[in-house]
Amino acid sequence: MHAIAKPEVEHVKCFAAGEWIDSTDRIEVYNPFTNQLVGTVPRLSARQVEQAVDALAAYKPKLSAHQRGEILYKAAQGVKARKEEIAMGITLESGMSLKNSRVEVDRTCGLLLTASEEAKRIMGEQIPSDTDSAGRNKMILAMRFPVGVVTAIVPFNRPLNQVTVKIAPSFAAGNKTIVKPSSHVPLSSFRLLQILLESGMPPEMISIVTGSSSEISAALVTNKNVDMVTFTGSTEVGRRLTQIAGIKRVTIEAGGNDPLILCEDANIDKAVEIAVAGAYGNAGQACRGIKRILALEGVADAFAKKFVEKSKALKCGNPFDPETDIGTLIDEDAAMTVERAVEDAVKGGARVLCGHRREGALYQPTVVDEVKPDAGMVVEECFGPTAPIIRCKSLEQAVDIANSTEYGLQSGVMTNNLENIRYCINNLKVGAVNINEGPQFDMPNIPFGGVKQSGIGREGIRYAVQEMTYLKTVVM
Repeated sequence: MHAIAKPEVEHVKCFAAGEWIDSTDRIEVYNPFTNQLVGTVPRLSARQVEQAVDALAAYKPKLSAHQRGEILYKAAQGVKARKEEIAMGITLESGMSLKNSRVEVDRTCGLLLTASEEAKRIMGEQIPSDTDSAGRNKMILAMRFPVGVVTAIVPFNRPLNQVTVKIAPSFAAGNKTIVKPSSHVPLSSFRLLQILLESGMPPEMISIVTGSSSEISAALVTNKNVDMVTFTGSTEVGRRLTQIAGIKRVTIEAGGNDPLILCEDANIDKAVEIAVAGAYGNAGQACRGIKRILALEGVADAFAKKFVEKSKALKCGNPFDPETDIGTLIDEDAAMTVERAVEDAVKGGARVLCGHRREGALYQPTVVDEVKPDAGMVVEECFGPTAPIIRCKSLEQAVDIANSTEYGLQSGVMTNNLENIRYCINNLKVGAVNINEGPQFDMPNIPFGGVKQSGIGREGIRYAVQEMTYLKTVVM
């Protein structure tokens, strides 16, 4: 057991376009494993947030694409140089295992590096003008320009990545960004802010504000000086934000209920490896994590046996121990919600093969077999380290079940059969079909986003830059 030193409590101020701002009312941040206070941040008023937005809007950026790229590159090096410090900070406020926190830092470096390159690749096009008599002797260009002020509202499950995936493409595109991190995990965003400012980002182009969502979200979304809202979080909140945003750009990355489909020819060992990573990564708190395993009957038994063995071998516990695979959920309430979802599935006829033990905010990796397709834990998004197995008679049935929820984010399919691959590509209603990979597969330069109630628009640095710019037609 690794001893846990009592952390020094951080008292952080918010940052608004070059000014540090505070409030007498503060939000306390606790580590979900130790329940120790690790920091406090201001609980800003709606008026303070309005002023922060207005200050961003007043600034006229002067940086070239080359300069923005250089700043983002330096920021990537700064994050890399402070990897252990930043990873420990993520674990302190979120309970994420240190092993996963280090991966989070590496991914942040990749996002910043990719954004540094994409800043120099923002291109429009020349449009033929001789296709109509009106265009005779004309030159027509379509040019991309930054939208202006971008509001970014982010959730708790990736304390550093969720902030970076908003700021990096926004700045690469030449925008000014105001970020509201989750009150559960706000401290990592301020560490990133420090590195961005040290790397040369103009302070007038960035703001980070904290407060109660019910008090300040409307000010961040409805302000007339906000040109775009980019949000990651629950589908319920995403719906609400789109309703109040008005006529402006909106990108929503909402809930997911991502399936891993195991065909008859699936490589079982590979499937187990992918399922472990996808179901339990970040204690199952990942929008693109595996939420349902749809196994055809011919492979279900063999897969379940090996999967349980691997699940039992994982170390769940002290997130500060470098050997721990699975840390805590964000708080005890979240762990209790997952626990109840499994119990409800069992009442409906499912069988727990391993796990289903909770201690505070810790929840053991849990495999649940013979889950009914209409069980709550597979109809709604179960945000914890659970792996529900649904047994299917055919690929067609598996795809139908995969499509049966309101979500459509990502998917994984284990097969080498070309007809299976073609069928899944053509019939799965999702934003991504990953062959012999899990739905959790990602890279910073590929599009990410869903259909149905999983969202609007696309992330992935290049595609986010496109969302965060607008086309201006020039006729000469």
